[in-house]
Amino acid sequence: MKYRHPERDQIRVDEVLSALGHPVRLAAVRVLAGGGEHNCTSVLTEIGVPAKSTMTHHWRVLRDSGVIIQEPSGRENLLTLRRDDLDARYPGLLDAVLAGARTDEAGS
Repeated sequence: MKYRHPERDQIRVDEVLSALGHPVRLAAVRVLAGGGEHNCTSVLTEIGVPAKSTMTHHWRVLRDSGVIIQEPSGRENLLTLRRDDLDARYPGLLDAVLAGARTDEAGS
């Protein structure tokens, strides 16, 4: 299966913010922000989501909004944060959202 990803100039700030507005998706992006490619299972394990089926919708939202690249690799999908594209399109946005999430967690 080949997934469709928006081109850099098609990434819209409202869709990115909406995608990052869900706690499970934000947690997944925080894992991916560490850099490199991750398989779906490793991200699920790190954020504590037990079933792959639970994440299918979340991966699609993140992919369609331009936040991640999702590429098939054997029986898994590899996930990569589109940091370069997001930083080029909306400088500082991703860092601000991730920093805000850390601040919110510290205050909880």
